[in-house]
Parts: sequence; structure tokens; C-alpha cells
Amino acid sequence: MTATPVLASTREELRSWRAQRPGRVALVPTMGALHEGHASLMRTAREHADTVVVSVFVNPLQFGEGEDLDRYPRTLDADLDVCAAEGVDVVFAPSVDEVYPHGVRSERGVTVDPGRLGDILDGESRPGHFTGVLTVVAKLLGLVQPDVAVFGQKDYQQLALITRMVGDLCLPVEVVGAETVREADGLALSSRNRYLDADQRIAAVALSRALRAARERAAYGVPSARWAAMRVLKAEPGVELDYLALTGVDLGEPPAHGEGRILVAARLGTTRLIDNMPIVFDTLPQAGTPTGGPTTHERSS
Repeated sequence: MTATPVLASTREELRSWRAQRPGRVALVPTMGALHEGHASLMRTAREHADTVVVSVFVNPLQFGEGEDLDRYPRTLDADLDVCAAEGVDVVFAPSVDEVYPHGVRSERGVTVDPGRLGDILDGESRPGHFTGVLTVVAKLLGLVQPDVAVFGQKDYQQLALITRMVGDLCLPVEVVGAETVREADGLALSSRNRYLDADQRIAAVALSRALRAARERAAYGVPSARWAAMRVLKAEPGVELDYLALTGVDLGEPPAHGEGRILVAARLGTTRLIDNMPIVFDTLPQAGTPTGGPTTHERSS
């Protein structure tokens, strides 16, 4: 029989439980609506620690005006079942007041500035988003005091910023990035996938197809890789591109030779999805290499 995780809703309950756990502790921060992608993070966490904590908190500070905060799925009972099936020890599911005792957007509240890396890509599309992400992650790290924190690579910019924050603030935690979990057709698992209707769900696969197409052309350089991805995206009328970016692993300029990252964000109706993949660039000669357009980053007009 699967054991039910301890459910902590307050700082005091979490602190009392934490004092009784002397071994290595791993934290998996989530906003709930858990799926197999989250379950895989829990399994990764178990590989790194004796005790696994999952936080379930829909963080209002990372949602901008007009975004989907109110309709974001809140499914705590089902989330507890997922955690129980994966052998999670504790679920921390606090209220907004518990996390932001001075209010979500208050002059008395301290927030974390993501710096310039937080202003590009998703930060450009969602101003203030990464301030909210880093602030709540810093709070959770302070409350749980884990030895390890596990995040998915699907939110690659988020992972890069959290890793940098932990290093810059000298926080005593190891950040682990787990690989993206995908559906059989390649669509990255996301809690927002449930918003898609049948036609949008079919169209959404164009995101991962575009990334794979770019990877296949990356041996011929950055322009060729971008051209291959854009051809896939423009062929799918249901996809409204937000950005397509080819970068270095640190989200800087892509190298002429070596490892980088390709990232995409797009809307399907009112639902915004993101995806990314590692990519290896080279500059093998070829006839008719596509040229022109932005060299690293393209946005919809």
C-alpha cells in the first residue's frame, strides 16, 4: 500500500517536520496540476536524497496582468495521489499569505532581481515573470533547506537563472536539471496542455518538430538551423510564434562550433507553450545555405 505523504500547509508545520529529518533532503518545486513530467522529477530527486519534498504553490508573483493565474489548474487532491505513488515524503502546500506575509506586491516585500538574463526571451514577453520565479524559489529554499533542488529543463531559462541565483547568493544547495519528458508524438509535457482543444493539440507538435528540424541542420551552421525550424513553424497556421532563439548553453550568443540551445515559445489560441532542446552547431559547407534574417533570435511581429 502506498504511504500518504505528510501534508504541511504552514511554515511552522514544515519547520517541525524538517527538524526531524537529518539526512539529505531534495526539493521539487511545482505549481501543482502534476503530470508524468513532475513524477520524473520526483524520481530524480529520490536518486539524490533520502527524503523528497514536493511544494505545490501557484505563485501569483510570476503571473502578469492578463495571464492565466485565475484559471491555472489547482488539483491538490490529485497531486497528493501522484506524490504518494512516487513515494514523496512531504508535500508543502502553503497559502499565498503564508508565502507572502506582507502581500504579493508590497513595498515591504523583498524580491529577487534576475538581472539582464531575466529580460530576454520569456522575460521580454513576460516582464517581471522571473522576479516572481526567483523570489518564490528563494523562499522555498529558505523554508525547506534542501541539499538538492530539482527542476525540469523544459523551463531552460528558469533553470539557468535559478542556477545563477544559487551561485551568486552562495546558497548551500545543489541544483539538478532533469531532462524534458515528452508525449509519444514529441510534445513536451506541461500543465497547460490541458487547455488545448483537439486541433490545437495537433498543431502544438510543430514546436518539437521545429526544434528537431533545427538540430538536424545545425551541422551547417546557425542560419541553416533557424531556417529549418522556421519552415516548420510557418507551415502550421495554428501556431502564433512568440520567439525562436538559438543561443549558447548560457543563453548568450550561439557558438560557431559546439553546444548550444534552441528555444521556442508560441501561442495556440490563448495558451502559451514553451519548449527547448540542446543543439550542436558546426559550419560544414553546403550548397544553397539559407541566409538572411536575424542571426540568433526571431520574434513574431
